[in-house]
Amino acid sequence: MHILFVADALEDFKVYKDTTFSMMREAQRRGHRVAACEPRHLQWVSGGVVRADVRELVLTGNEDAWFRETREAAQALKDFDSVVMRKDPPFDSEYFYATHLLEQAEREGARVFNRPASLRDHPEKLAVMEFPQFTTPTLVTRDAGAVKQFHAEHKDIILKPLDGMGGTGIFRVGPDGLNLGSITETLNHEGATTIMVQRFVPEITQGDKRVLVIGGKPVPFSLARIPQGSEIRGNLAAGGKGVAQPLTARDREIAEALGPVLAARGLLLVGLDVIGDCLTEINVTSPTCFQEITQQAGFDVPAMFIEALEAAMAQPVAG
Repeated sequence: MHILFVADALEDFKVYKDTTFSMMREAQRRGHRVAACEPRHLQWVSGGVVRADVRELVLTGNEDAWFRETREAAQALKDFDSVVMRKDPPFDSEYFYATHLLEQAEREGARVFNRPASLRDHPEKLAVMEFPQFTTPTLVTRDAGAVKQFHAEHKDIILKPLDGMGGTGIFRVGPDGLNLGSITETLNHEGATTIMVQRFVPEITQGDKRVLVIGGKPVPFSLARIPQGSEIRGNLAAGGKGVAQPLTARDREIAEALGPVLAARGLLLVGLDVIGDCLTEINVTSPTCFQEITQQAGFDVPAMFIEALEAAMAQPVAG
């Protein structure tokens, strides 16, 4: 296959932990050709097809100068065997526009993973509301009064913005309700912005588990991102410690229930966030933790992904 990765700037990759890099490395190991572009390189001229300024790559095996560019040229996305969308969050307006360009490329014959329409239809925090049987009690609202009522019912709560990433903007308010009003005003901008409120799950001390689902099937190990010190956030970007561990029975139950549903929507790779027994997020934009799980547990996650990509490409295009 000739695979195009739509990702962040190659020069910014931290190859010792980057998931997209591990995908590229495994693809090349299997004999596939690898190319890359950034979303800003996508172009669509009226009457033409979606193209991009593409860098053809050979991975060198050197951690510093990790790739060699063999060619750079404008190419139509439909001319690649597969296109893998790996742009990191945030899901802002530019990301949104990129999904429209990728969807047009699909209409022209490109095979894009994860499917652009499904990226738009699965906002990573809101998506859990479709599966209430697996979540902690959750409220999505702009209304400060509704937040106050939710707190009165559940006593210990977490508040967070819908567009947050890496643990940014997450607040905990305990039974005393200290600063609930000011925190709500800060997050919802006095009623202008929708926020998410969830009952606090005390098992966060054991880690915020990233459960990867590839081609509808769970990776048998999760990465528990364990908060350090007095933190309530396990996100690696917030200083959490990542520990690979086998899936619990509940982790597997959630993954096996959601996996086929999400795969049928064109979501080849999904990252479920599970705290204790509760699903808290469904990550679809650029799920990570491949290298951490592979290095600690010995399970080859990049190989599972490329095998799933190969299998997806062998299937006929859905009508």
